[in-house]
Amino acid sequence: MDELSKPELFSIEWLKSSGVSILIVILIAVTFYFLLRHFAPLLIKKTVTRRMKEQSEEEIKNRCDTLSSLFINTGIVVIVIIAIFTILPEFGVNIAAMLAGLGIVGIAVGFGAQSLIKDVLSGIFILLENQYGIGDWVKVGGVDGLVEEMNLRRTVLRDFDGTVHSIPNSEIKIASNFTKEYARVNMNISVAYGEDLDRVIEVINKVCEEMAEDSKWKTDFINTPQVLRVDNLGDSGIDIKILGNTKPMRQWAAMGELRLRLKRTFDKEGIEIPWPHTKVYFGNSLPKIEEPQPMPEKSTDTKAEPP
Repeated sequence: MDELSKPELFSIEWLKSSGVSILIVILIAVTFYFLLRHFAPLLIKKTVTRRMKEQSEEEIKNRCDTLSSLFINTGIVVIVIIAIFTILPEFGVNIAAMLAGLGIVGIAVGFGAQSLIKDVLSGIFILLENQYGIGDWVKVGGVDGLVEEMNLRRTVLRDFDGTVHSIPNSEIKIASNFTKEYARVNMNISVAYGEDLDRVIEVINKVCEEMAEDSKWKTDFINTPQVLRVDNLGDSGIDIKILGNTKPMRQWAAMGELRLRLKRTFDKEGIEIPWPHTKVYFGNSLPKIEEPQPMPEKSTDTKAEPP
């Protein structure tokens, strides 16, 4: 069909031919979108569950959420791009010339978008190596927080204050995951130097066992916390280290409850939790300074001498 025989845009003939084609492309794109949203999470969950069958349910869920978010977002972009390039010829746009022009622009933009390429490459390695995922508590780029979103370009964290941090993946040199597979109760309790350490250790272990058997906290512990060692002889007290494993994200709540129970038990048992003490030693006492004696007063009376 030459230029003269082409139907005018938005005419009746154009709507019957190209309009119907555009509508079909849009319907196909929307169908693929809903199929992607529905089936991608199911397929990913099935695959991840099979490969991570030895991991905890929480770890599997975090991995599934991370991969689902990535594949769905990437798939939506691909669907939209394909739909646009399929529809454009119906409006008389020359796709071949457009792609050639975009290729030249892409080369120019590529030189100025090196940081973006670094972000994407770093994001690919983070996902392939499963360094962290959505729902993990991590420290990346000098910021620690809960991973709320991640893609090939950036990682989004929310810290304890509720502040949201968006970190480019290329800025992540070291990624510290606080909730990978399991977490840990790692805390020191200080007692006074005058306490019997054997008795103190026995009391601490008993409190830990009671908490681990409590129905409210039982499911949070992987193993019962217990005294590991006398960790430090401090300036004011003796530090005793307590160690135990918990489920991911439960270590902070467990440590807070354990501190509360230990404080109550120490008060009941008369075990002193020390505070800073300072002893001041003086050298030789200064020599006693005698008070000055008052000078005798001179008499003002005058007596006549005998002749």
